[in-house]
Amino acid sequence: MSTEIITVMNTFGEQLRKLREKNKLSLRELSSKLNIDSSLIGKIERNERKPSKEFIKQIAKFYKIEEKEMLNEFFSDYIAYKIIEENIDINILKVAEKKVEYLKHKSNG
Repeated sequence: MSTEIITVMNTFGEQLRKLREKNKLSLRELSSKLNIDSSLIGKIERNERKPSKEFIKQIAKFYKIEEKEMLNEFFSDYIAYKIIEENIDINILKVAEKKVEYLKHKSNG
């Protein structure tokens, strides 16, 4: 991957931190507004904890971002980390894409 792409891409947690900072909110302020522990938000921002779907829904609503967009960002991180963690060939994504289409077709059959 080129360094140009790497500097543009961010993890879900990094994006969350950038959103908070762009809105000039401290962890404590965001925590108070969402009624969520600030240490949990900090851990999610540092990619030390995975957010729940409920947390993602709250964040999307708070920042007025499409929930689907936020979920896509989270799941893309999840898949990328799994590929790295399991040392899987990246071509597995092509196979998975074909299987998704097959399974969708089969369930609509």
